[in-house]
Amino acid sequence: MFNLIRRDAILQKRQILIIIPLIVIFIIMDKHPSFTFLIASIIIPFNTFAYDEKVETNILLNSLPYTRMEIIASRYIGAIVYMIASIGVTSLALFIFKKPFTMTDIAIAISLFLLFVSFTFPLFYIFKQGYISMVIFISFILLAAIGPAIVSFLAEHLTAITDFITNLSIPTLYIGVTLVIMVCYFISWGITTVIYQRKAF
Repeated sequence: MFNLIRRDAILQKRQILIIIPLIVIFIIMDKHPSFTFLIASIIIPFNTFAYDEKVETNILLNSLPYTRMEIIASRYIGAIVYMIASIGVTSLALFIFKKPFTMTDIAIAISLFLLFVSFTFPLFYIFKQGYISMVIFISFILLAAIGPAIVSFLAEHLTAITDFITNLSIPTLYIGVTLVIMVCYFISWGITTVIYQRKAF
């Protein structure tokens, strides 16, 4: 299974080199650190899916001595591995450029990344190949554009929930958010595994 993760890294070696200049551009543009962490984390996992769409890699993968469960596990574990590596590189770049960032910025980026993965990874096996990359791209743009407005709207109109959240202690809030994200991630993992096991290649 870990050979599959290594395979993705080898295939994406050129894209890995693109990440660093992209991070530098976002830093120079003075983008929020959380946004920079998020973009850096997303590139490799989602570009891997885009590459696989073009060359129909799933046919090849299913001819190798790996179970379909292992193939999906490599996607979800690999996403976390690449996220950690991307955050490390981004942290170093921010430090070099003397741009301040906090652990909260990293936590926000990780949370958004894991949630985005949870909702989008199953889509790669539901929609017809060749279209899903565009669907994910449009979804990300829409999320970035209307996400803050939706959060503000809900905060204003669902006051009972807002009051409940604001009354929670910081540790309780962090633990609660972490548990919710982990549950979403593992549910997504399970759903994707079931979908992939039932697909015909």
